[in-house]
Amino acid sequence: MQVTRLSVAGLRRFQQVSMAPGPGLNLITGDNGAGKTSLLEALHLMAYGRSFRGRVRDGLVRTGSEAVEVFVEWQEGDVPRLRKAGLRHSGQAWTGRLDGETVGQLGDLCAALAVVSFEPGSHALVTGGGEPRRRFVDWGLFHVEQDFLSLWRRYARALKQRNALLKSGTGGSQLDAWDHELAEAGEPLTQRRLQYLEQLQTDLQQVAGELVPSLGRASLEFQPGWRRHEFSLADALLLARDRDRAAGYTSVGPHRADWRVDYAATPARETLSRGQAKLTALSCLLAQAQDYARRRGEWPVIALDDLASELDRRHQQRVLDRLLASGAQVFVTGTEPPAGLAGIDAPLMLFHVEQGEIRST
Repeated sequence: MQVTRLSVAGLRRFQQVSMAPGPGLNLITGDNGAGKTSLLEALHLMAYGRSFRGRVRDGLVRTGSEAVEVFVEWQEGDVPRLRKAGLRHSGQAWTGRLDGETVGQLGDLCAALAVVSFEPGSHALVTGGGEPRRRFVDWGLFHVEQDFLSLWRRYARALKQRNALLKSGTGGSQLDAWDHELAEAGEPLTQRRLQYLEQLQTDLQQVAGELVPSLGRASLEFQPGWRRHEFSLADALLLARDRDRAAGYTSVGPHRADWRVDYAATPARETLSRGQAKLTALSCLLAQAQDYARRRGEWPVIALDDLASELDRRHQQRVLDRLLASGAQVFVTGTEPPAGLAGIDAPLMLFHVEQGEIRST
């Protein structure tokens, strides 16, 4: 999967810019605040429906603009197929087109382009709350299991309805019905997540073994969101009903699921340092990209924001060597070329961002 054109309008500092990336490594340089990261945000927005720095309405739209607009062309498949997608997002409402057709669901648009992003906030995948870890697993399933999105939507709808009943104080047969629907969607959803993490573990052990060998063998532990080894989801919902009524929301289920990375050399789940957490998060993301490539037959686009400030030279070189050997298209930003590029012999496209403009160098 290789982006051949990225056009952006109304995004932070950019009134309107366009770039034609190369198939290998694309280095985007510029001063702090010039807008380098915003270009990666645009790719992330098309692939996830949100920026990795927050919601669209939280500063993504340029002052004076009504909305941010992103247009991406890319090639995919063994016999390259050119695809096109456009997204206009005001922070309140959005419209999208994919291959010339209007898209009704944002998830359908996001399913088309696969982007894996590593940026300064990525350590939250390891040190933050459960939400980014659930999104991580669901992103992987979303792209490799065709029916996962419909299953996820079914569960989300049932959860919304059950929570509304709990807040209103309604019970009886209506609550029974939505408990049943929640369990019917939640059990297979949980099984998919468990299987995905089990399969991902081999890739994670390989990547983490290269990036953080001192921590020992990595393992993934899944927490389903209820005591699954003791109760079915239907039973757990029934047992929690009185508590949920008092609280006004559903306290058990896949929406409370989580997972964690443990290492053989960190006894008693010792807290990782910030540097170790960054490398662990990067290991998870690269493992996910590797899993995607094996299942789909092509690598997702890889976006590495401010690589030099996140990793030392040795780790930069290891990551870039691995990615470039895979044939993945990679975007890297920095105030200057990262030290890890020294000695790497690979196709390189250089772009420089300055005063709201981008030019190839």
